[in-house]
Amino acid sequence: MPVAVLASIALIPIGVALVLMVGLRWPATKAMPLAWLAAAISGVLVWKMPLGFILAATLAGFGGAINILIIVFGAIVILYTLRDSGAMETINHGFHGISTDRRVQAIIIGFMFGAFLEGAAGFGTPAAIAAPLLLSLGFPPLAAAIVCLVYNSVPVSFGAAGTPIRFGLALLQPQIDAALQTSSALGFADMAGFYQVIARWASVLHALPGFVLPLFVVCFLTRYFGRNRSWSEGLGVWKFSLFASVSFLVPYLATAFLIGEEFPSLIGGLIGLAIIVSGAKRGWFMPKESWDFGPQSGWDKDWTGQIATEEARDFKPTMSLIRAWTPYVLIGLILVLTRVSFLPFRAWLSSVTVSWSQIMGYDTVNIAIQPLFLPGVVPFMLVALITIVIHGMKAEKVKAAWTDSVHRMKSPTIALFFAVALVEIFRQSANNTLGYPSMPLTMAETTAALAGNSWPFFASYVGALGAFITGSNTVSDLLFSEFQYGIASELSISRQIIVALQVVGGAMGNMVCIHNIVAVSATVGLVGMEGVIIRRNVIPMLLYGLIVGTAGLVFTYVLFPGIF
Repeated sequence: MPVAVLASIALIPIGVALVLMVGLRWPATKAMPLAWLAAAISGVLVWKMPLGFILAATLAGFGGAINILIIVFGAIVILYTLRDSGAMETINHGFHGISTDRRVQAIIIGFMFGAFLEGAAGFGTPAAIAAPLLLSLGFPPLAAAIVCLVYNSVPVSFGAAGTPIRFGLALLQPQIDAALQTSSALGFADMAGFYQVIARWASVLHALPGFVLPLFVVCFLTRYFGRNRSWSEGLGVWKFSLFASVSFLVPYLATAFLIGEEFPSLIGGLIGLAIIVSGAKRGWFMPKESWDFGPQSGWDKDWTGQIATEEARDFKPTMSLIRAWTPYVLIGLILVLTRVSFLPFRAWLSSVTVSWSQIMGYDTVNIAIQPLFLPGVVPFMLVALITIVIHGMKAEKVKAAWTDSVHRMKSPTIALFFAVALVEIFRQSANNTLGYPSMPLTMAETTAALAGNSWPFFASYVGALGAFITGSNTVSDLLFSEFQYGIASELSISRQIIVALQVVGGAMGNMVCIHNIVAVSATVGLVGMEGVIIRRNVIPMLLYGLIVGTAGLVFTYVLFPGIF
């Protein structure tokens, strides 16, 4: 069967999900089981996968969903624990002391604090932590979710201490070894050197939209959630936005060029956060007039969810600001200590593994859960327990926090089980008796055939497709890095630039990937709004790809036409 026909069939499950969620506004709890069913039918009838293989892949997907659900639950537990201990009101009071301007708060928390969390932990942690924090400050839940998802793009390629590059590109080892045997003038001497080269290119490509992204998002915020529905109201914060971009991107780029792929987002977020909070307190580059959402009585129905948003009021601290922030400080500290490879904690936590190999006898279908290494357990749940002591919480408050957290998990559990099961069927479809490429690869190959020499412009969108399908920049790179490298070789263009575009595309795809959207929706109490979020977030994602794709064309054919 022609690859183009296979690609069209492979698109059906994605089309089902998009039509139901975006077009008909079905909740993911109803849409994703039907999308999974479409993928299963395609696998059996077209890819000729045995029915047992489909069932095994589905079970593996359920196991993968547990990883995500543990993170989501931990994030929700932290939110409710801080709510019931009184710490959240104290934190809100502190942020209002910096600025009551929602645009400034979005940049500080969504962009800068989120970048630090992404660099330390990844796995959807930034949106899961930052979105509830914005919610507690008075943001509409839908606005909090959209802001944090869109901002969680620039730092993602270096998330979890460089995981998308170090692990996502690992399958390129044979090609890199072969290239090094034929030439000694590639600019790197081994696979570790190749990772660093990709980190440099990816950081430069991310930096281009990174200078405008913070401002675009606040304009997006004022346009869709402001009383006046005005893009121009967001422009009032352009000085502070540029200040934030420079404060983050300078250490971000410096770290990528001088150190490597592990710490650009972490160091950029940490240094940038310190600079802009200090600057905001001193009034540097702050807008002349403060901007806020209108009263809740004027909000659209789809802005709110099951968790109440506080009306604008005077927050009263119930404890010292240091004591209130201690849980977040502990989270950041523990994330760093348990993610860097030169300390033993990472190995200790990851050594505890619950696995099920060769599910139903199929060699390629496996489940592995490292419960202690998941940020939902360490540090989220761990810090939630420590907070009980630090904040002197009473038993009834602790019970309320954990009970509410359990209740919040019903909807995301159903949606994520079937979303991740669909992904696993997609991945396992490469193992078929007909010799067909996997479902994602058929879509990528068809796109490449249509694009031809303009491929550098479209390469990042393939990475975004991978993230949309799989929910992970790392898995997107695993799926498509060999394909991207091969296309660059066939076209005789820079392999390192094309692979970097894949890495960047996988990051920008986080804005619209169903996994992250379901997860962050759960943390802010939104149910059934996944399609609305996808429809809104696809605009900044397409613009992000337009910027990096244009840069890819210029770098490939104009500035660096002969580079490996």
